Amino acid sequence: MSKKILIGTVVIALIAIGGFFLVSQTGRLSSGEGKELVLYGNVEIRQVELAFRVSGRLEEVMFEEGDAVTTNDIVARLDATPYSDALKVAQAEVAMRVAELSRLEAGLRPAEIDRARARVAEFEAGVNMAQQNYDRRAVLVQSGAVSRQVFDESVAALRVANERLAAAREDLSIAIEGFRNEEIAAASAGLQAAEAGAVSVQTKVNDANLVAPSDGTILSRINERGSIVQAGEPVLIMALTRPVWIRAYVEEPALGHVAPGALAEIITDSDPDHPYQGQVGFVSPVAEFTPRTVETPDLRSDLVYQVRIIVDAPDDGLRQGMPVTVRLAPPTKRGDQ
Repeated sequence: MSKKILIGTVVIALIAIGGFFLVSQTGRLSSGEGKELVLYGNVEIRQVELAFRVSGRLEEVMFEEGDAVTTNDIVARLDATPYSDALKVAQAEVAMRVAELSRLEAGLRPAEIDRARARVAEFEAGVNMAQQNYDRRAVLVQSGAVSRQVFDESVAALRVANERLAAAREDLSIAIEGFRNEEIAAASAGLQAAEAGAVSVQTKVNDANLVAPSDGTILSRINERGSIVQAGEPVLIMALTRPVWIRAYVEEPALGHVAPGALAEIITDSDPDHPYQGQVGFVSPVAEFTPRTVETPDLRSDLVYQVRIIVDAPDDGLRQGMPVTVRLAPPTKRGDQ
């Protein structure tokens, strides 16, 4: 009797072991043709450290931890007074440069040209008088009626008068022709530099507002109002709403199931009756050993390939690091395509 019981016990044990083996095999990566492939992975959600591009005193943080934000929402603000003051100075410099360029392009006013003509006439009269003195003393110096010194003074006076007349005529020519192209080009370049400086300061004024780059949820407030923050120093940490993807690993024999674009069903332990839909977005070209964090029924250090499955319509039901089950439909035969 004891022998029959022993045999029965062994049979039951073998059946149990076989059943366990069968169940465990259905949970592993199935690479057989026409079979569904099951992967086990974790939810990955991208995070962003939000920081200002400029430094300053933190004036306001608009959102609390857990709040949802949308694209272009202002999530924090610096005291922009120093940058606003600098902008006024830059704008005044631009206005001054515009006026200078306009003056050079317009040339001298008619009244200024008339004044230059009057100076030419004045110096022409001076030349005539100096020439007459020179001519008269040139005759008198021959007879000794005037000294050589007095004659030399008339020579010098005539030379000075001619030089002044030449300078006046040059000023009149410049007044009529306007300013040189080089002067106008230099003024134009100065205006462009001033405008670029104003744009740079305006950018700093705009950067005093910290803007959400996309939809997401605030995970952490690192700095509070009144803090002095440096450029690039994180103020908030945000989790992006999209993209959400699943990181899983597949063995080499099952790579035929996971071509990019393959449709997938994602199932969570918390709500298995409402699966998510997705598709394979990336298959690593490099093999690696199975990470210890991969949740499979059978943890073995085999060579595997990382797979990224993009979730089509993620919601709050998917959380960072959450374990999920991914089911991939059987691959299509080449002859059926």
